[in-house]
Amino acid sequence: MSSRRSPISRPITIRRAVARDAKRLTRLVRGSGAYEGKYAAAVEGYRVGPDYIEAHRAFVAIGADENGGRILGFYSLVLAPPELDLLFVADDAQGRGIGRLLVEHMQAEARAAGLDRVKVVSHLPAEDFYHRVGAVRTGTALAYPPAVPWDRPEFEFRVSSE
Repeated sequence: MSSRRSPISRPITIRRAVARDAKRLTRLVRGSGAYEGKYAAAVEGYRVGPDYIEAHRAFVAIGADENGGRILGFYSLVLAPPELDLLFVADDAQGRGIGRLLVEHMQAEARAAGLDRVKVVSHLPAEDFYHRVGAVRTGTALAYPPAVPWDRPEFEFRVSSE
C-alpha cells in the first residue's frame, strides 16, 4: 500500500518534450519503481530517443525548483491509432496529482486532434491509477515473452468534445 503525498505545492508547467529531454525521459522510465523485480525486463534497455520525441506528441511536466525546473513526469500520445503510449511520473513525485494533470493534458491534446477515444495498455501496477483518472477497462493485451511475459489490462479514455 502506498501513502498519498501532499498535493502539488509548487507550480507545474507542461510543455512539449524536445530532443534534449531524451536522456532524462529514458532515466525516468528505466528508474521507475513500478518496473522493479519481475517487471524489470519490460524496460531493460528501453530508450526514449530524440527520434521518438519528434515522431509523437510527447509532453513533460516540469516542477519549479531551485535548479530552474525538473522533469517530474511525461506522456506520449500516438495519434494513429490513438494510444497513450507512455505515461511516467517520477517515483518521488507520485501521489501529488501530476499523473492526473498529465492525463488531463493528454485528453485536451486528443480533443484538439479530433480524437474521441484513446487506448491505453496498462502496466499492472498502474491499473488502479487509470481507473481513478476515468479510463474504462476494455480488454486484455496478451503477453509477448520474453520482454513482457504477463497479460496487461487495456483501457480507453473517452474524450469528450467539450
